[in-house]
Amino acid sequence: MRARALAVGAALAGVAFAGGLVCGAVHVPDTQRTAERFAAAWTRGDFAAMYSELSPAERGRVRRGAFATAYQHALETATAGRVVTGRPSADGDGAYRIPVRMDTRVFGAIRGSVRVPVAADGIDWARHLVFPGLRKGERLTRTTRLPPRASLLARDKTPLAQGADRSSPLGGLAGSIAGSLGPIPAERRADLDALGVPATTQVGVSGLERIFDVRLIGHPGGELHAGGRMVAGARPRAAAPVRTTISTRVQEAAVTALGPRLGGIVALDPRTGAVLAAAGIGFSGLQPPGSTFKIVTVTGALEAGMTSPGRAYPVETEAALEGVTVENANGEACGGTLVHSFAESCNSVFAPMGADLGARRLVAAAERFGFNRDPGIPGAATSTIPQPGEIGDDLAVGSSAIGQGRVQATALQMAVVAAAIGRHGRRPRPTLDFDAARRPAPTERATRERTARTVERLMLEVVRSGTGTAAAVPGVKVAGKTGTAELRTTTRCTPDPANPESCPPQENDPTDTDAWFAAYAPAGRGRPRVAVGVLLVASGAGGDTAAPAAREVLAAALQATSPP
Repeated sequence: MRARALAVGAALAGVAFAGGLVCGAVHVPDTQRTAERFAAAWTRGDFAAMYSELSPAERGRVRRGAFATAYQHALETATAGRVVTGRPSADGDGAYRIPVRMDTRVFGAIRGSVRVPVAADGIDWARHLVFPGLRKGERLTRTTRLPPRASLLARDKTPLAQGADRSSPLGGLAGSIAGSLGPIPAERRADLDALGVPATTQVGVSGLERIFDVRLIGHPGGELHAGGRMVAGARPRAAAPVRTTISTRVQEAAVTALGPRLGGIVALDPRTGAVLAAAGIGFSGLQPPGSTFKIVTVTGALEAGMTSPGRAYPVETEAALEGVTVENANGEACGGTLVHSFAESCNSVFAPMGADLGARRLVAAAERFGFNRDPGIPGAATSTIPQPGEIGDDLAVGSSAIGQGRVQATALQMAVVAAAIGRHGRRPRPTLDFDAARRPAPTERATRERTARTVERLMLEVVRSGTGTAAAVPGVKVAGKTGTAELRTTTRCTPDPANPESCPPQENDPTDTDAWFAAYAPAGRGRPRVAVGVLLVASGAGGDTAAPAAREVLAAALQATSPP
């Protein structure tokens, strides 16, 4: 009996010992946990969490900001976009070795490890721990160089800019869209430095050179040094030529139509969003869009059920809002059906319509057409309308509804507005990338198809019989809208026949107004081949100057693009 008890006791003791071995095997020292948390935070880029793992003495010696800056500087110097750490392993003397891989733009993947001393109260940190393989006292530095800048091509592969001198067989025509190079702008310095671009590089500062700058730069090469040792190197690799959507024929028409005037003209293919031409300040010039904005206003009013093509409006010379009169252009009597009022661009109809629609619905309609939205082209200005609570009273809303007040637009934006109506309510996203334009155009719903068809009817009448007859192209259905945006006053003075000088100098001055025109063609089937936005600064009435310019660009684009 005693022998059996001893045997059982021995067995139990053996089980207890074995259990102790198992428990001992899964125990992880606190220092290991510290190293693991430090490594995981590094992968996340969480420098604050890394800093919290330092010992109290180290946190007293090294400021949090300096700690984070040291790691950020190492990433930027190595052009690293991502850090991946492995599981720390004990390396003797209370230290842990952390495997590190840095994925860099210039040097590819850099692999190594850092040896991190860990005490019971935290990590004993040193500056060389910011980069794998860096030794005490060494500083991480980089030298980079670029390959030759890639060529810019038109859609037909004609060079728009090539070689060190960025020349083109098209001469000045190419320069009108290609843009120019210059020193790195301050706002882009950090981003380009992170890509490995040397600080003295001439980069794209305007036009296509700016829009496609990063692609044209190619893949930098160079050397990464730890002290006097080279730890990584790479050869620069030139980028492939960048083929754009620009049509040389349409671009020539836009440049010719604009002439020496200040302004912008943009033409795009609504089916793909491809920008066919951009002259002057078509992407960057922000001005009140005048009556071209009535496309947006009437869309909102139709959606709200407030109007219809046959609705009749009083024939008046002005309308009163908040006790202030809003006049028609030249004080003309204007009104009748919605179709006629739109064709003749009656402020006396559309300013009150905007006030009745209200700021909330007006702004919502504008934003569906792309206002207050990134236009999708780098460097292009964002067209804006104030938020509903910021516009003001009925007078301010009515003024906004006719494209005045604080509404601002580019020729690009108004081309997009026209394209959205032409696509039966689908707003295309503009692109200058030829390959992107070969794929189905991404679109967003600006308005219902039924509403867009009604607005198209109104825009067709503008060109048939209204203010935009100068935009008519023989044999083609052109839908458009004129705009004449006040810069000072649109009140006109009729001189006394006996005293021709009786009007003040500013009256009857065409430089009082910006001239606008937005259009597309052919209209009718929801597959227009071209949409155009024209802005001529301080150039009079839209129907007199902007509409003829649009006609020339429309005609060239219809010849240059294939039918659906």
